[in-house]
Amino acid sequence: MESQGVARNGRPSPRRSHTEVADELRARIRSGVLRPGQRMPTQAMLADEFGVERGAVRNALRILQSEGLLTNVTRGCPATVAERPRRVPSGTPPGPTMVALAPRIADAFAAPHVEIDALCLTSVSLTLAIGEPLRQIHAGRVRPAKIDVRVLLPSRDIDLAFPAPVDASDAGHLQRRWLAQRNAQGQVLRHNLLALRATHGIDVHVAFRALPFTPPVKLYLLNGAEALFAHYTLSRRSAEAENESLEMYDAEGARSLLFAFEAGAGLRDTTFVEQSHLWFNALWETISWELSLSP
Repeated sequence: MESQGVARNGRPSPRRSHTEVADELRARIRSGVLRPGQRMPTQAMLADEFGVERGAVRNALRILQSEGLLTNVTRGCPATVAERPRRVPSGTPPGPTMVALAPRIADAFAAPHVEIDALCLTSVSLTLAIGEPLRQIHAGRVRPAKIDVRVLLPSRDIDLAFPAPVDASDAGHLQRRWLAQRNAQGQVLRHNLLALRATHGIDVHVAFRALPFTPPVKLYLLNGAEALFAHYTLSRRSAEAENESLEMYDAEGARSLLFAFEAGAGLRDTTFVEQSHLWFNALWETISWELSLSP
């Protein structure tokens, strides 16, 4: 059984709530007892100190992470006191992916171990959003020790639900246009991240897997603590493909409203983050397969 905690008079102290644990740890961080970049005690040590279950400690740490005071809150290793405050506060209203994703990704790169999972139609938005943290790394402002990126994209071997041609005879042109964009963006993303191995000695792993369906939504999971979610909303528009103008039904993913859910920001948010991770991992480990970014 977990320790109940002992007061100075030798009698068991009252069991604290996770919010009380968060309040005490917050005070230690703000007073300088716990300094920026310092490793926190392990969750087991904190549970013993406060006389609570480890689940209460995890919830407390997630609250502090959502406030930008901690990074790297996972089950496997102690959290770290953040080097700088979050630039995007919890509760920020949803915004277009092209605007909202980049600062969230930049915050994620402040952690020693960066973990990004993405499910999308192409990796255009992710590739653009990672540009700023890459610049920060090259400038010496941030230096994660490890970066793991996993991306789920539709397979080239399926009939896409969208983009879909208005005229069925344009299907081949449209499929080739989408495939070229998917491959090009994926190759740029992989190249830019893997280059950090040689330039900065960072342990980087990038993997792509193919889905047997067209995702109706996009999902980004950051460091096990945040889920960013947007719908692909279709509209009719024109585009060029193979020197021809095509009419299609498609979604402008960069403009899709991105909703943020953070572990520790309430039961609804925490549950959404946890279930999103379960869903992504299930797709990764079951019905998806290794994806080739070749033409």
